[in-house]
Amino acid sequence: MSAEMDALVEAASTRLEALEATLHGLAEVRGRFTTEDRSVTAEVDGGGALTELWLAESVTSRPPAEVATLILWACGQAAAEATTRRAAVLARLNTSMG
Repeated sequence: MSAEMDALVEAASTRLEALEATLHGLAEVRGRFTTEDRSVTAEVDGGGALTELWLAESVTSRPPAEVATLILWACGQAAAEATTRRAAVLARLNTSMG
């Protein structure tokens, strides 16, 4: 192959590796948040879907509406963290694609 063709193949391989690393990174993104009183912990994936929810025994002594509010708030905070991590993965892709 010519030097020009070698350079083209190398550039394509580098971009493919960057895309594969990004796909892997996006699949691994998680956000987790625990309330200050440690009664609720939520974990979401990179798309914001709830993947784990932990409730402490102490939530059984609270009104349901208060527990629901805590759960939703923890999920929102976890999603915000996941969004930040997802943005970092995409920023690395943008940098590598130059």
